[in-house]
Amino acid sequence: MVGVNKVILIGNLGKNPEIISFPKEGRRDDSMAAVVRKATFPLATTEIRKNKDGEKIEQTDWHTVVCWRGLADIAEKLLHKGMQIFVEGKLQNRSWEDRDGNKHYATEVVAENFTVLGSRNRNDDTQPTATDPYANILNDETEPMGDLPF
Repeated sequence: MVGVNKVILIGNLGKNPEIISFPKEGRRDDSMAAVVRKATFPLATTEIRKNKDGEKIEQTDWHTVVCWRGLADIAEKLLHKGMQIFVEGKLQNRSWEDRDGNKHYATEVVAENFTVLGSRNRNDDTQPTATDPYANILNDETEPMGDLPF
């Protein structure tokens, strides 16, 4: 039997993406080609419903989103705290032991793609606007977005 692991979220970034670079396996030189990048950020999704008395109740869930390679580079340049984004990806569970021998578990959304929907700070000129979210990263020297390898 074949399974399906698909996640679709629309939410707001809790903070700017954190970027980590790892050396590629088998490569020990200092060139950029020898690096794999990872972007991680929290995403808040909020559901609003009414209880039996008709009062509005908000429930916010926090998700850890992980982007790899080219998508991580775009996330670093494009995403900022408060932005509303659409994320499509899959769930991944991890576990590890810390130095004291304690077992830790994490569930993450590994993003396959994302789309910027808007920004809470639309009047803030330091952040990209919802009308042109790619303005800060696209210029005459960049490749078209369709040619990115992810």
